[in-house]
Amino acid sequence: MERQNKLWTFVRYLSLLVGVFVVFFPIYSVVIGAFKTQVEYYQSGMRLPENWFNFDNFRRVFKVGKLGLGFKNISIILVVSVAGNIVLGTMVAYALGRFDFKLRKPIMGMYLVAQVIPMITTQVATFSVIKFLGAYNEIYAPMLLYLGADVLQIVIYLQFVNSIPKDLDESAMIEGASLFKIYRSIIFPLLAPATATLIIMKTISIYNDFYTPYLYMPSQKLRVVSTAIYSFVGPNAAQINVISAGILIIFIPTVVLFLFLQRYIFAGVTNGAVK
Repeated sequence: MERQNKLWTFVRYLSLLVGVFVVFFPIYSVVIGAFKTQVEYYQSGMRLPENWFNFDNFRRVFKVGKLGLGFKNISIILVVSVAGNIVLGTMVAYALGRFDFKLRKPIMGMYLVAQVIPMITTQVATFSVIKFLGAYNEIYAPMLLYLGADVLQIVIYLQFVNSIPKDLDESAMIEGASLFKIYRSIIFPLLAPATATLIIMKTISIYNDFYTPYLYMPSQKLRVVSTAIYSFVGPNAAQINVISAGILIIFIPTVVLFLFLQRYIFAGVTNGAVK
């Protein structure tokens, strides 16, 4: 029995070490690659860089890759998309959670079905719609695609909406408040914990998305942070050292955002589950 316990302990620690290696090795390779020249990168392998003060790759990312323009475009997309997503999401959750109508369950079912369908299978139809609307190669193309609330957002909001006493609605109606007034003055403010959680989750999701901007905004002036570093990928080879510098710069805002606001993520999800 003691031998089995030691073997099980060894297996657990070994699995933890493997997990740590899988998680941190890509980060390690990006960090050391960002400070190497192209020749050094391909000759030295995974060894530490000779000069930690080599910032040429970072300068090239901003000068050639136009990473500053990428940050500007993604900031505009984030503000519009997240704001619209929150408004639509809270309204959908308010309607589904407060009113009993015939299409209530089918609508929720359609959200679930849309979530399980692989996005790649619907891209032909989606691309045709974007072209028909005249949004192709325009900055508002990804905004239109990001505006739709997803199932996770609706579920979290519904948990909070269902925890709000309906007596508040009835009291407001007695005072002459309209349904929109109830939503704006009562429901929306009380959804603040869920909104804080979803702002963080949506921001990181949109910020890291490469597929949508690359497909719907091919223009160089519309590049975002995820597509800016793609300019260093050639038909035969890629400048991995410069790409590593770009990834490191792009990586920093998400890490800072998560470290400072992670308590809102866990609090929002946990409170929603408890309620």
